[in-house]
Amino acid sequence: MTHKNIIEEALKNGMDYKAYRDLIDGLLQEGKTTGENHSEAMIHYTEMNVQRMSKWDKRFTPSEDVLDAVKGLGSETWLLITEGWCGDAAHSVPVIAAIADQSENINLKLVLRDENLELMDQYLTNGGRSIPKLIRMDADTLEVLSTWGPRPEETQNLVMTAKAEGREYSDFVKDVQIWYARNRGQAIQEELLQSLTKHAL
Repeated sequence: MTHKNIIEEALKNGMDYKAYRDLIDGLLQEGKTTGENHSEAMIHYTEMNVQRMSKWDKRFTPSEDVLDAVKGLGSETWLLITEGWCGDAAHSVPVIAAIADQSENINLKLVLRDENLELMDQYLTNGGRSIPKLIRMDADTLEVLSTWGPRPEETQNLVMTAKAEGREYSDFVKDVQIWYARNRGQAIQEELLQSLTKHAL
């Protein structure tokens, strides 16, 4: 399939943010999460992520600069690759959804990574299937305008440095979570703002 065909197939299965949250809640009631791994650890991650997303839903408000930028956009489709168990997604997805919700010209669709690996493999990070990944497109042509993810640059540098030092994920994940809490979504929206301003239609 061509890249456009892959995008079109993914969009057919796309969900809005509410449907994504409802899906995760429903799976948790069944003792499951998104994907195929329903281990106790993955369920625990997902439960924590639901709490994190709920906090972001309540406390995050897009900046005036971001509001001005989205109002100036042409018709766009935002395709966001995510999973319910992903810790980074729990912090980023609500922020992106809140920003997209500020403009009628933005159609945000969320898809699950493990159900869309052909799409995911078009947007690898350092050769890995890291999520979340946002793909901004012209709504009519599906031309890709920009991408973002899987983390704000500062957080990504923190993770890459920890890995280079040979630290285990369990050793530095707490540092990442603290960073997200202290940053309050500012880095995510600032990086998106740079992209919106640069690629505004």
